[in-house]
Amino acid sequence: MTSPSQHEATPTNPYATTKARNYALVLLTIVYSFNFIDRQLLAILQESIKLELSLSDSQLGLLTGFAFALFYVIAGIPIARWADRSNRRNIISLSLGLWSLMTAVSGLTHNFIQLLAARVGVGVGEAGGSPPSHSIVSDIFPAEKRASAMSFYSTGVNIGILFGFLLGGWLNEFFGWRVAFIVVGAPGVLLALLVRFSLKEPIRGLTENKLISDEQPPFAEVLRLLWSRRSFRHMVFAGSLNAFVIYATVNWLASFFIRSHGMNTGELGTWLALSSGLFGAIGVFGGGFFADKLALRDRRWYVWLSAVMMLICVPFTAAIYWLDNQYIALLLAFVPGTLFNVYLGTTISTTHGLVGQRMRATSSAILLLVLNIIGLGLGPWSVGMLSDYLLPSLGAESLRYALLYIIPAVTFWSACHFYLAARTLRSDLDNAPS
Repeated sequence: MTSPSQHEATPTNPYATTKARNYALVLLTIVYSFNFIDRQLLAILQESIKLELSLSDSQLGLLTGFAFALFYVIAGIPIARWADRSNRRNIISLSLGLWSLMTAVSGLTHNFIQLLAARVGVGVGEAGGSPPSHSIVSDIFPAEKRASAMSFYSTGVNIGILFGFLLGGWLNEFFGWRVAFIVVGAPGVLLALLVRFSLKEPIRGLTENKLISDEQPPFAEVLRLLWSRRSFRHMVFAGSLNAFVIYATVNWLASFFIRSHGMNTGELGTWLALSSGLFGAIGVFGGGFFADKLALRDRRWYVWLSAVMMLICVPFTAAIYWLDNQYIALLLAFVPGTLFNVYLGTTISTTHGLVGQRMRATSSAILLLVLNIIGLGLGPWSVGMLSDYLLPSLGAESLRYALLYIIPAVTFWSACHFYLAARTLRSDLDNAPS
């Protein structure tokens, strides 16, 4: 067994210093931000795209939800298996280049099928971003700092949403949706080169002072282990419902304010960049920070905290879609915009705590598979389908009532499963393999 001091003296350890660890974390967070800029851009542009390409709400829900999620999760498992045995830095760089290129291609499309194919390409590329990044973060930060580090990384979601709404809103206002896709997609190719030539591959198991076998556990073994933990079953379903309300909200909130309140994309994009972007980033980082502090007393706070935050959100989500004053509704949106995001870093880090070191990228992929099928796949699509169903009776207000009927109920449902996950969490963490 190698001592921590010996590890720090090892010349092959590229993360012996705090500066090196922080650089890697910041760079991976920027990559994750580009992931969500490219993913979120469609939400602020979709009303213009709907008009030009004559799309229905169900088709928009497919573009932002199910079709994207399906290929994202199909590609995610084999890429994660690859990351658990190979160089994760190279996988991230390659994936970033692909999804950025396909985002730019989205601006050249002329019908639903072409745009759908481009979004599928974005989904396949983005599948290679998070699992290897999660694995790297868990390898370079010790267990007692992992939730905070993972939450910092997860702020990339909200930074991406911030710039997606802000850039997309104003670029669409002045230049149109096609230019917005091209301008936002192109810089990711340059970032992919920076990742490839400046990020170092870490030593697996370094922070836990463990010698890690070169043998990769079979996928079925990782799946069986996770599914045998009752805390994981409740936590992954709670997280999926949490993701459902996040993706449904961020993909339809702009359309709701445009249709029901007559707002333009520039002003609206600025509001949503602040509530879902800036304050969302505060929520996700604050969630990990406070969970790490509270977990020193009781590790069940890793899921209790998310349960409490989701309960607080329930009345606010109802009021946003019920009120007639758009500015009061936009102000109220800051509360769920912040608190919806608390779960992300703690859920990922807790999942890693339940498995061995060579299972981490695969466990992330399994977690993201369920989160994205239920959350990203069904969230936007369900709202779009219900909106189309209500259209004959409610007209332009069909989207308002689709959101009002779905979002508060699913938010409460998520809180219940986070609470249930806490019941066996401590024993499941104690029985985790090395």
